[in-house]
Amino acid sequence: MASVPPGEELNCSICLSLYTEPVSLRCSHSFCRGCLLAALDTQEVSGVYTCPECREEFSERPLLEKSRNLSNIVEGFQSTEPEQKNKIYCTYCVESLVPASKTCLQCEITMCEKHLKAHNRSVDHVLIEPTKSLADIQCPTHKEILKYYCAKDGVCICMSCWVAGDHVGHKMELLNDVTEKKKIGLKAIGEKMTSHRQETQKRIQNLANHRTQVKGKAAAITGRVTKLFGEMRKQLDEEEKRVLAEVTRQEEKISRSVSNFIEKLEKQKDRLSNCIHEVEEVSEITDQIAFLKTKLKRDHSIIGGDIMSDVKDVRGLDETMISLTLHSGLYHLTDSLTELRRNTKISGIENLDVSLDVITASNILVSQDLRSATYHQRFAKTNLPERFKAKVFSNCRISSGKNYWTVDVSRAKEWLIGVATRGMVKRASFNDKLWGLQFLETLTTIHENTQETFSPDCPVKSVGIYLDYEAGHLSFYQLGDSIRHLHTFTATFTEPLLAAFALNEDSQITLKI
Repeated sequence: MASVPPGEELNCSICLSLYTEPVSLRCSHSFCRGCLLAALDTQEVSGVYTCPECREEFSERPLLEKSRNLSNIVEGFQSTEPEQKNKIYCTYCVESLVPASKTCLQCEITMCEKHLKAHNRSVDHVLIEPTKSLADIQCPTHKEILKYYCAKDGVCICMSCWVAGDHVGHKMELLNDVTEKKKIGLKAIGEKMTSHRQETQKRIQNLANHRTQVKGKAAAITGRVTKLFGEMRKQLDEEEKRVLAEVTRQEEKISRSVSNFIEKLEKQKDRLSNCIHEVEEVSEITDQIAFLKTKLKRDHSIIGGDIMSDVKDVRGLDETMISLTLHSGLYHLTDSLTELRRNTKISGIENLDVSLDVITASNILVSQDLRSATYHQRFAKTNLPERFKAKVFSNCRISSGKNYWTVDVSRAKEWLIGVATRGMVKRASFNDKLWGLQFLETLTTIHENTQETFSPDCPVKSVGIYLDYEAGHLSFYQLGDSIRHLHTFTATFTEPLLAAFALNEDSQITLKI
């Protein structure tokens, strides 16, 4: 008996396709829910309902019950259906489906292990891995098996193509040899890709570790910053309470003085009222002799002063005292904040006390505090060949640590700021061993004739410079309502560095503390 092709026993007898929501009737026959509903609807006119498979009649329209077991079988088959379709079966095994083991190129058949043994005893044919179609391995022109590879044209050919076809005289190789070479090449590519994949995985892991470290560091910094501002708020609150307490003390003291003075004036007002009443009574005596003999009985003295002197006597708020209390608290707070900032380091940045070296100034007027540089044309001619006509360097030499200083460039039309080696002081050129940021109509980084130009969001008025000597990082920041990173140089510093400045006409820069 021939076997049923895989999956056919799971087909609905109405639509001849795999069951969709299979339901079963009392007679045990199953159908797709939709197919059976359509069949029952056509039978509703006659009032007689029958099974589409066995014609068993039902007195009433049958209830449709889902066949859970059949539904699970269908789902299982659908999950393996691609695998079933891709299998190749033995040509000779007609009673049952047996997977093929080899395909014979001469006979153009596929065989299982059992039939392959019988075939090999009778003939010595070329066998290959099982295939459904031999068209892919046959020459479309000569219908011969493809056995050779033309290196010139890069195609698989048969013997006739080589001997009398389009590939006569071309370099030929056996398919096995070409296949082995290609496999070796693919193996090398695979090994290379594996190495790249491992390296990529390491990079991914390294970035993931970096992200974790950044998260941890950010959490630690957040904690320190939160603590710092918490302490600042606490001290601000304490200073606020102290100043407000002084205001309250003075206000209460004045209020008590005013209350006491009012009380005295109220008593005086009562005495005056009584005196007025007594004067009115005496004034009403008609007997002249009795009137003249009558003397006032009450004390008619009054408290001296007037409206203006009353307020002056009790005085007002001592605003000088309040101001001194406030300033004293602010000074104390400033010292305390300095200590807090020192104890709550985030990156260990230290403000560098930068001052200008007058000796290095060329066409530069340096202020008395050595913190401002103004362009000043001292000579009719200058031997500076570059765009900038004036330059100056700092007094301090930087050879270690994390240093930070700020430069105000709001009054400079064209400027250059950065760091340079000591050997730059007497040179005209600014390009050798200089790391700087310049503004000449546009903002540009400059180092060894390499320049990068970019445009800030708003005019640059103040620049913060951060130098980590050991790490070899020089960073520039645009300061303002918000801080923006402009550029970072990465280098290996081997010599002490000086802060360097260059100006043009009508320009001035100032070092901020």
